[in-house]
Amino acid sequence: MITETSADHPLLGLSTTRAVSVLPRPMATLAGVTKRPCVRTRAPLRISFAGGGTDVPPFPATHGGCVLSATINRYAYGSLTPRHDGRIRIESVDFDTTAEVVRGRDVADDGKLDLVKAAVHRFGAAESEGYDLVLRSNAPPGSGLGSSSTMMVALTGLLAEHHGLPYGEYETARVAHAIEREDLGISGGLQDHYAATFGGFNFIEFGEKVIVNPLRVREEVVHELEMGLMLCFTGLTRASSRVIDDQSERVVAGSAETLAGLHAQKELAVAMKSAILRGELREFGELLGEAWKQKQRLSPLISNERINELYDLATRHGALGGKVTGAGGGGYILFYCDFRSKHRVTQALERAGASVLEFSFDDKGLTTWRA
Repeated sequence: MITETSADHPLLGLSTTRAVSVLPRPMATLAGVTKRPCVRTRAPLRISFAGGGTDVPPFPATHGGCVLSATINRYAYGSLTPRHDGRIRIESVDFDTTAEVVRGRDVADDGKLDLVKAAVHRFGAAESEGYDLVLRSNAPPGSGLGSSSTMMVALTGLLAEHHGLPYGEYETARVAHAIEREDLGISGGLQDHYAATFGGFNFIEFGEKVIVNPLRVREEVVHELEMGLMLCFTGLTRASSRVIDDQSERVVAGSAETLAGLHAQKELAVAMKSAILRGELREFGELLGEAWKQKQRLSPLISNERINELYDLATRHGALGGKVTGAGGGGYILFYCDFRSKHRVTQALERAGASVLEFSFDDKGLTTWRA
């Protein structure tokens, strides 16, 4: 099993400069009554440039993986308000759904907000005095921006703060990953939980341990990336587990094509990291296109007619390169253009019925506070 690196482990009392917030405990009021404020949290979504798939078991345990990614100004949000009747009420704005957990009863996995209920169960629903949870995200599940895993990171931070657990970054990401992948058995990789927890530009390595290497990207390079990058929504959402399961089965079967594509992804993640740090963004854009070619070798489910149509349209109008941001099959396509041709690419995609989103990078990871 892949575990977190010992660096920044809460048991050692160490943390990086971007540690998850651990806020003071509630203060007594003048009347002597302890105030129990709401807890709020926010975690950023991510875009992955290269290496996606090399973080999905069983590949990293046998070959090692690496991913280059960055977090953006789109978020998963959470709010927790204490109550005293032992009831836990959950509201998901994204799914327009509510669910309730009663103290002393088992948390049922009935297909209704199971991901949230699994987190509540792990943090001790039976011992809780109760609370109301409200959760919302800037991107729908299946968008390819890691929204489900980012929500799990936000929820882990929220519940850890509520229960007074001083989790560091690695522990937060590890627990969020364990709830989604182990407790519920949802197929997927490791990158999203670590990206959302740490925030910023990161080169993340996967092997016996997970090691997050923050990158010091020059400010002018960040601005230039923001000027040239765009997200194109295909209009399709998908269950990433189907694509991931197919890829994993091919790795287990020893598919030469899939394994070659994964090794190429690792090489491209290293090359793109170098290009960003050197500020060679034309090279970065071309490598982004090469990453897409190699990604399609992992599974025939990764691309489809709609994705191919939009990709060809963008490159014909000036995009230097692009790739689907998540497992594939739908969601967003990330394109890089010279700013002077970006408007033409945008117009062509919108005429084809796609929606285009511009964004900024966010160098802060999971943030928790009281209100």
